[in-house]
Amino acid sequence: MPEASFLLETDRLLLRPWKDEDLDPFARLCADPEVMRFFPEVLTREKSDLLVARCREKTVKDGFSMAPIEIKETGEFLGFVGLNVPSYAAPLPFEPCVEIGWRLKRTAWGKGYAGEAAREWLRFGFETIGLEEIVAFTIPDNLPSQRVMEKIGMTRDRDGDFLHPSLPADHPIAKHVLYRLKKTDWMSGLKQI
Repeated sequence: MPEASFLLETDRLLLRPWKDEDLDPFARLCADPEVMRFFPEVLTREKSDLLVARCREKTVKDGFSMAPIEIKETGEFLGFVGLNVPSYAAPLPFEPCVEIGWRLKRTAWGKGYAGEAAREWLRFGFETIGLEEIVAFTIPDNLPSQRVMEKIGMTRDRDGDFLHPSLPADHPIAKHVLYRLKKTDWMSGLKQI
């Protein structure tokens, strides 16, 4: 399968397409119960590899997906951040949409990497792809992710809470909160900087 050729960078990070060498560190990240505490399960190696394969397919199809981030100076793999067109068995109540998301290894937490990479993906989404809105969602208890969403300029849509279509309604993490960022609001925020 042809690989995408995008390469985004920030002061500290490279945001790039997947490489086979990413499979091992990504599998370790997805097998960490603390990293995965806001997800339905930790991932086996097989499920982790399948997730990477889906990301690669979406990158070819859409031109973007959740993609690895690494420290520019060292090449250290930190996790993934990116844009995604959701494709669950049942639609999300606010589809069609493009979401932004992230998953980083524990040693990368609290250093501003998620926000730094997410801001670059927002720029790519609004300026290069031409999106009019980007959304993000998580469970109510995932306050660290909600803080990142707010730091990158997203606003909670208090009328947008929903039950995730991939989970039973009574599942402990079925309820999700929705954040949104419109291109016009993002552009206004840039003018204030």
